Amino acid sequence: MLKVAVLISGGGSNLRALLDATAEPGFPARVACVGSDTDAAGLAHAEAAGVPSFVVRPRDYGSREAWGRALAARIREQGVHPAAAAEAAEQPGLVVSAGLMRILPAPFVREFSPRLINTHPALLPLFPGAHAVRDALAAGVAETGVTVHVIDEGVDTGPVLRQARVQLRPGEREDELHERIKELERPLLVQTVRDIATGELDLAAAH
Repeated sequence: MLKVAVLISGGGSNLRALLDATAEPGFPARVACVGSDTDAAGLAHAEAAGVPSFVVRPRDYGSREAWGRALAARIREQGVHPAAAAEAAEQPGLVVSAGLMRILPAPFVREFSPRLINTHPALLPLFPGAHAVRDALAAGVAETGVTVHVIDEGVDTGPVLRQARVQLRPGEREDELHERIKELERPLLVQTVRDIATGELDLAAAH
C-alpha cells in the first residue's frame, strides 16, 4: 500500500479527490498525512477523513531550507519516506504537491524526488509559474490543460508524467477556464497516483 503525503495551501479540492479515491476498497494507495504552510481551509478535508494533518509555517524558521527540513521531518514522522531512506523497509512513499503555493527548497526536493509530484494548470513546458491560466489566455492559444509532473529543482521543469487538454472558449474568463482545468486535474491526479502505486508508472524511469 503506497503511503501518500499531500501538501496544500488552499481549499484542497485535489486533496478531497484523493481522499475520496483512496477510501474506495481496492485503491492501492492511502493518504497518510496532509501538510500545509498555512491554516488552509483544505485541512478540514483531512480532519473529516480522520487523516493526520500539520502546519509548518515558513515564518517560524530562519530560512527556506530550515522550513524544508522541518516539513520533511513531519512527513517522515507519518511513515512517508523517500526512496533512499534506510529506515523505510516498506515501499517508499509519495509526496503530492496539490496546490501548495510555495516553491519547495532544493534539499527537500533532493530528498524526495522523483517520488515528489505536482499538478500544474497548463501543458508544460508551456506557461510555467504561478499565473499559468492567465498566461495561456493572454497568449491567445487554442488549447491548454493540466500537467502532473515530477518536481525537480527548477520551477515546473520536472519530467512530465500525465497531461490532459482543454479547448479554450471565446471570451472565456480566467476563473471559468481555471475551473474547467480543475475538473480535469482531479481525476488525472487520482489516476497518476494509482499508476504509481501499481507500478504502471515508473518514477525512476521518468526521472
